[in-house]
Amino acid sequence: MTMPFSILDLAPIAPGQTVRESFANSVRLAQAAEANGYTRVWYAEHHNMQTIASSATSVLIGHVADHTSTIRIGSGGVMLPNHSPLAIAEQFGTLAELHPGRIDLGLGRAPGSDQNTARAMRRDPRSSDQFPEDVLELQAFLRGESIVPGVQAVPGGGTNVPLYILGSSLFGARLAAALGLPYAFASHFAPDSLHEAMALYRSEFRPSRQLAEPYAIAAVNVIASDDEADARIQFETTRRARVRSLIARGPSAIDAVPIHYSDDQIDAFLTTSEGRNIANMMRYSAVGTASEVRSFLEDFATSVQADELIIAHQSRDIEDRLRSVVLTAEAMRELQPAD
Repeated sequence: MTMPFSILDLAPIAPGQTVRESFANSVRLAQAAEANGYTRVWYAEHHNMQTIASSATSVLIGHVADHTSTIRIGSGGVMLPNHSPLAIAEQFGTLAELHPGRIDLGLGRAPGSDQNTARAMRRDPRSSDQFPEDVLELQAFLRGESIVPGVQAVPGGGTNVPLYILGSSLFGARLAAALGLPYAFASHFAPDSLHEAMALYRSEFRPSRQLAEPYAIAAVNVIASDDEADARIQFETTRRARVRSLIARGPSAIDAVPIHYSDDQIDAFLTTSEGRNIANMMRYSAVGTASEVRSFLEDFATSVQADELIIAHQSRDIEDRLRSVVLTAEAMRELQPAD
């Protein structure tokens, strides 16, 4: 049996590209994933980011589901404190009725944005504290067993859309274990607590109606190419773009005229302490040919005892990203699940 492997798609907006083109690329990516044996494609809720088009996550999920037929489609994740549990139950209940047996609901507690954007969304700063209770309320709505007197999710009730807890710290691992839910760790951008969180999740897991045994998903970046040198060039391009994006959201972002940093300036910045910290965000990145990617992913999956890998294909160009999808699928077919 091959280890399940999936895709995390942020619906990236490349330089010179429109949002509509980004959505078309997401459809092509999901169709390629479906054709090549991937288990699921997830989309992440982010806001006020000029290079990410997945902010209206449930709408994008429905669009991609309409253009695929068998692969699971879901959120990786919805930031539940931004929403009422009832609204999310209705949205994903609608998706489940339209696409039965294909919808996942991954949940996170971060804002998915900066503080100003969170305020613009009318988000209560204390809402993250209610995340465990909101998860239980949402789960009850989807089961048709509402814990809010006189209120049912229509659509939603009885769809039993499976929930996943997403996290990048020990909090999410502990919560997923306590609720008996699958756990996905965001190691593609927050690697530091990965091993500790995965071990904690397994050691504290309690069986539930949804899940009898722990199920752990680890996220990893991949750039697979037919040529190793080309893969390395793509990786450097992607890493520089990430640095530029993060700098743009820092203090200089308040300037009236955005600052453009050359490749040389970005490379110099990466040698600083702050730059190295940003580079560390992509620590878990498989870059190279299919065989090199397979070797990295095998070691990675074994080290964290992952039941599934969810892959962020980081190539900037859609054709390169699609090629990475195919080559990685070839590599993953030879990986076996950890014992």
